[in-house]
Order: sequence, then C-alpha cells, then structure tokens
Amino acid sequence: MKIALINENSQAAKNGMICSALKTVVEPMGHEVRNYGMYTAEDDCQLTYVQVGILAAVLLNSGAADYVITGCGTGEGAMLACNSFPGVICGHVEDALDAYTFAQINDGNAIAIPFAKGFGWGGDLNLQYIFEKLFVEESGQGYPRERAVPEKRNKQILDKVKEVTYRDLPEILENLDRELVRGALGGEKFREYFFADCKCDKIADAVKKILD
Repeated sequence: MKIALINENSQAAKNGMICSALKTVVEPMGHEVRNYGMYTAEDDCQLTYVQVGILAAVLLNSGAADYVITGCGTGEGAMLACNSFPGVICGHVEDALDAYTFAQINDGNAIAIPFAKGFGWGGDLNLQYIFEKLFVEESGQGYPRERAVPEKRNKQILDKVKEVTYRDLPEILENLDRELVRGALGGEKFREYFFADCKCDKIADAVKKILD
C-alpha cells in the first residue's frame, strides 16, 4: 500500500515528526510512505486545508496513493475539505480507538488528525498508536464483528451515494480556480511522486494541463 502524508501550512513544522512516526509503524508492515509535504513552515508551496483536500482527491482517485494521512490544527478543516471530493472517505481521528473503529466500520481511505488541539507531551506516541490501530488489520471487517454485515452494507450504500452526488474529478479540477489547484499540486516532490505512481491517464492528463 502507498500511504501519502500531507501537511497543511499551520502544522507544517511537525511534518518530520509525523512522517517518522508513520514510517516507524507502517514500513515494517510492508507499506510505502510518500511524503508530499509541506516539509517546513517556510516551504515555497504553502498548502491551505482546502488545498489538502484537492491534493488528497487527486492522489486517491488517480491511484497514486491508496491511503492519505493528513490533518490541520483541529483536524476538522482537513476532514471537511477531503470529504468535499469524490473517491475520498476521510475520518476525523484523535486516538487509537477512533483509528480502529473508523477503519473497521467505515472502511475509509483517509484520516485527518488534530496536530495542534490536544497535541502535547506524548503526541508522537499517540500518532504511533493511531497508525498501529489504523493498519493493524484489513480494513472494513466490522466492529464489533457481529455487526460486520450491516456495516459493510452501509459502506456500499455510501459509495453508491457518492457516485451520484459528486462529479468526475477531472471536471471538478477544470472548474476550480486554476491558481488554487496549481498551489495544491505545487509541492516540491509532487511531480516526481505523482507521475511515477499515477494509474489513471485521464487524471494525469488533467493534472498536466493544469501544471503546464
């Protein structure tokens, strides 16, 4: 699994610590981390939480990433922005129990973490516990297990609803403010990672058109 890490501007200074915690947990599981930044608070590419949603949608819908780890000060803005797009089911996760139940019940593909609110002593350990419980088992098995059948059915219903209520991502990108999207895709390593990992020619072409 390719797991993308995205930090917005208010919490960019924590990127190295978050990436280290993520890699410590998931690399022994055989997963690969792609750190899309922001890498520091002084990066030329300054991502807002709205742009986090755009970037997450591009990565997930294109197949360049299988999962997105993101957040902001409270985690709320990043979650809302991610869920504004098709192909993204993002949960708000504050602790290991949130991570486990979101993975098993809601079977999403992104989480938004509060990297400022309540983030004090032991914050790095809390991140490791979150990542451990998020990926400890195959997603979508249900919790408690006797609820697995209705929970899987509800997830399938949600997927069908989202297919109807959202437009095609290339069309969305084309109709958004061009500079907003260019900023979301302007990270230092975006081109290197995205075009190497992208599995959707249609989205790759849309991205090239925006960046050229």
